[in-house]
Amino acid sequence: MNPPYQDTPGLPEEDRGLLERWAAEGGSRAVRAAVVLLAAQGLRNAEIARRLEVSRQTVGNWRQRFDASGVAGLRERPRPGRPSIIDEAEVITRTVLAPDGGGASRAVARELGYSHAAVAAIRQRWQVTPGHATVPAVPTRPPLPQAEVCVLGLYLDTHRALLLVGTRPAAPEHHHGASPGASPGADVIAAVDAGVEAALKVPPSPAPGERRGQDRPAGYLAEARRRHPGASLHAITLWDTGEDGPPAQRRARGGVVHHAFRRAPPGAVSCGPWSAWTAPGTRHPESSHRVYLDLAAALTRYADRPGTARERQPVRWLREPIASHFADASRAGGEQRRESWGGANQIDLGSFNECVVIEAVRLAGTITRGAISHRTGLTQQSVSRISRSLLHRGILVEDDRRQATSGKPRTPVRLRGDAGHALGIHVDPEVLTAVVVDLDGAIVRSRTEPVAQTASPDQLVDHIARLGRGVLSAAGGAVRPGGFLGIGVATPGPVDVASGTVLDPPLLSVWRDVPLLYMLKDRFPCPIVMEKDSLAAAIGERWIGRDRRARDFVYLYLGTGVGAGLFLNGDIHRGVSANAGEFGQLCAVALERVDADGRPEILPECNPPVSIPETAARLGMVLGPRAAHDPREAHRLVSAAVGAGDPVAEQAVRQVAGAIGRGALSLVDLLDIDLVVLGGPFFTDRVADLYTAEISRIVNDFPTARRLRRVDVERSVLSREAAAVGAASTIFHATFTPRLAGRPAPTRR
Repeated sequence: MNPPYQDTPGLPEEDRGLLERWAAEGGSRAVRAAVVLLAAQGLRNAEIARRLEVSRQTVGNWRQRFDASGVAGLRERPRPGRPSIIDEAEVITRTVLAPDGGGASRAVARELGYSHAAVAAIRQRWQVTPGHATVPAVPTRPPLPQAEVCVLGLYLDTHRALLLVGTRPAAPEHHHGASPGASPGADVIAAVDAGVEAALKVPPSPAPGERRGQDRPAGYLAEARRRHPGASLHAITLWDTGEDGPPAQRRARGGVVHHAFRRAPPGAVSCGPWSAWTAPGTRHPESSHRVYLDLAAALTRYADRPGTARERQPVRWLREPIASHFADASRAGGEQRRESWGGANQIDLGSFNECVVIEAVRLAGTITRGAISHRTGLTQQSVSRISRSLLHRGILVEDDRRQATSGKPRTPVRLRGDAGHALGIHVDPEVLTAVVVDLDGAIVRSRTEPVAQTASPDQLVDHIARLGRGVLSAAGGAVRPGGFLGIGVATPGPVDVASGTVLDPPLLSVWRDVPLLYMLKDRFPCPIVMEKDSLAAAIGERWIGRDRRARDFVYLYLGTGVGAGLFLNGDIHRGVSANAGEFGQLCAVALERVDADGRPEILPECNPPVSIPETAARLGMVLGPRAAHDPREAHRLVSAAVGAGDPVAEQAVRQVAGAIGRGALSLVDLLDIDLVVLGGPFFTDRVADLYTAEISRIVNDFPTARRLRRVDVERSVLSREAAAVGAASTIFHATFTPRLAGRPAPTRR
């Protein structure tokens, strides 16, 4: 086959070789080189423009530059203060993550130093324009279907990088905007970019004889199909050297995995698309900080391994299975489960003021309209109008009339307990608890079952679903038609609330990276809220405690582990990742206990069912053979001994309470609070007084500001099912608690 530019009289051999190389490499210099090479063959400007699909003005411009300055005239001539190369990903990322009103083309161009025309053209190509949603359509070849996109995985080896994404044809309305706190922001995107850059700098393989057809990506794609059986998968080739590449299409069991190729010539690899991919992915609740930080960590580990790329294992990063609502449209028809009891939320609160009135009634228990007006600052006319509406809808009920000193008798109102119900589920490493609770916090039905320690995540979720359905069926007619508000789920931390995933429970290893929220969504057609167990218990304490808990407090949850729930400024404090209240490390820091790596030690004292029996045994108490294999039985025996006045058992409880008290002291000093609430399944009646007395002594004797305040240490108003009742209360809290802009409720999916 003849070379494409063989008849170029008048061109020096050195220039001709350089121009041919530029034309073959592609990029910004390819068109310029092709113009000169075709002109050297005697072609007219119009013919060159037709062949290269450029304007005649462009052809004439580059011919003039070459005639005047030779090859040097074809090189970049950057304008002063303006980059010569535009990073499209930077433009798209800056546009998508811009605050409201800050993503206009002129604003982006001014900030990045690009021309307005170039930014507008890039936005048009990626379909990020005023007439489109702010989720870009990445210009792949062939194009992806018009669909929502969620980043699912990455394969990277010596020759290629495949980005795996899932799509679905349609999107619910609430997925179009980023949930507060869901977007990872520029710092996390920068971490992914840095990981890619580091991976690209890995030394190349020295031996070019690697066997073709190794098919390593095929195994990865097969694993992806098994991990995400319901999603429509697409593998985007971010770069490919041409060696051992996958075919354009590959069929996998259960469906077709498509490949859209974005080829780059050797030596000119660009990692720009990474930022643009991760930024739009954050617009979906299935994505979060944690997903992209995991991806960045996988890339960093690959880059940090010694040796060449050939000597390293490929990056085979896959996120946990996503929800079935990302399934193919063909599955969405008749296969979804429907339950006869699965009512939707019929309590639609029309205004912020309605929530304010309900909050005032809830805190007071029973209150007159005049008192509501006085407490809330609303006019009496507004309170009367809102009260009539709430009475008509069955949310409030009138109480017995009270005789006034003058004028007509006043009729107080109260919250109607059976106006709404919620199911609360607590997932503990040892037991599952499910309760049906009404608006007054009364437990209508409850059930507790042990957890099979060897069960798989699917089996455990099926167990949870059976338990929840059983409790709801047992509640029967107590739940009004249209009054079932949803399900609250409390789990051990840490949790990724944005993606509904239980991450690394220290005492429940089988639950690592389990997308619990969406697995439950497949089984329950109703709103579901997921919280950490200690936060859920604090919400329940606030809701059911009424005016006794209408101030800032910290809830210390004594379960299989000790957690803290913080209620500050009228709302639960979740933190950036919804994992506030990790109490164990705080205790370790306060006690100066660290492990060999310098990290705060996981304190045995912060696991009461284990630490109290072990401490008692170390002090000389004999518990018997059964207690050695059953922590709950051992804890029950020590608690019984405390009730009988055994000094050894009392000393064991005091030692554990002292360690917990040191952590509570840090919270009291840090937050300047005056109320600590103790509760949880292992805060039993027999040991409650010892815990309360010891922790009260520490938080009142040692704080810096002890002369300015008295810290109350009180028992929880909740029962032993504190986390389950609190989980149900998260539904009430999300529905009825008044919130101003900037303090949103958790997403109810």
